[in-house]
Amino acid sequence: MKSSNNNKTLGAVIVCAGKGERTGLPYNKVLHVLGNKTVLERVLDTFCECGFSRIAVVASADDISRITEIVSEYVRNGVDTAVTLGGNTRAESVRNGLKACPCDIVAIHDGARPYATKELVLRTIESAKRYGSGVAAVRSVDTVKRRTADGKVQSLPRNELFNMQTPQTFAYADIVSAYSGAPDTVTDDAEAFELWGGDTVLVDGEYTNIKITTPADLGFGVSASARIGAGYDVHRLVEGRKLILGGVEIPYERGLLGHSDADVLTHAIMDALLSAAGLPDIGVLFPDTDDKYLGIASAKLLADVVSRVKDCGYGIGNVSAVVIAERPKLAAHIPAIRAALAASLGIEVADVNVSATTAEGLGIVGNGEAIAVNAACVLTERTDR
Repeated sequence: MKSSNNNKTLGAVIVCAGKGERTGLPYNKVLHVLGNKTVLERVLDTFCECGFSRIAVVASADDISRITEIVSEYVRNGVDTAVTLGGNTRAESVRNGLKACPCDIVAIHDGARPYATKELVLRTIESAKRYGSGVAAVRSVDTVKRRTADGKVQSLPRNELFNMQTPQTFAYADIVSAYSGAPDTVTDDAEAFELWGGDTVLVDGEYTNIKITTPADLGFGVSASARIGAGYDVHRLVEGRKLILGGVEIPYERGLLGHSDADVLTHAIMDALLSAAGLPDIGVLFPDTDDKYLGIASAKLLADVVSRVKDCGYGIGNVSAVVIAERPKLAAHIPAIRAALAASLGIEVADVNVSATTAEGLGIVGNGEAIAVNAACVLTERTDR
């Protein structure tokens, strides 16, 4: 199965069809935002740097619309991509992905592994070109034991044990043949390859190449000194008011009701920042009983909050917010909103993420009477205090 031909077309299958229920998230973990990008976007960013001629993303029926939207951004950037429907098992999903990704060498990667580096991906490719396979793995650092059928516990030789990762990269024709006869119970691509009779070649993986599985994994890479804050706000829509979101005026026949300019997005972000810093919320700091704040631009209040956070010794790592509104449509305004918030926060636009969704016609937000926002932030400990 060796090959010395390095001029081969490269394809990648990114498997995202799972539910990820163990993370505790109410949505697929590949859609979770890490910093300013989703898990899937971080994976795609890395793979797009590795010379793949085609990338096929495998999605569940529930997520295929959103994942197609994400992948379309990479199409516009000149990457040949495809989104295909997954199956009931990982094996079925990989088979579907392989059909959508004809090539010479194919890398199969879990969409929930956003920390794999370009160097790791390239190592697996080079191994597959030379030997027919290149599978990322790291040596086990824990003592592993097995329980036998009679209940006895046996120790396994740790120096012989490896924890398997992805990408797992193969000659395309070989892994397609392997999966054609593999049972749906195989847990990784190397197992299917080995059952077919292939020789798995291990390449050095990365201990940071974790697969997001549990709630603790969502905070991987965050400094122990970092603090996470959450904020929420909702305001009623009324006639005769301007609609201000994130410091940007949005054309609409109604605006938000409140003592200040009622910028619900900025308010939620302020409460997230104050929460992370252990400070009182905006209702305490800027009460609606004080005429000093009557009609004030919330961007000014945000500047005050940023100053208070810095006085506590923290810097702002990133901010993420979801605006929940039936109307107006906000997609066209989000770039301006992100820029305005970044300027007020004193951070890069890349560190401010704003998305919009609807309430599917449910409740006061769903019937178009109000707009709500959920916001989160990460504060980092400053070194200059």
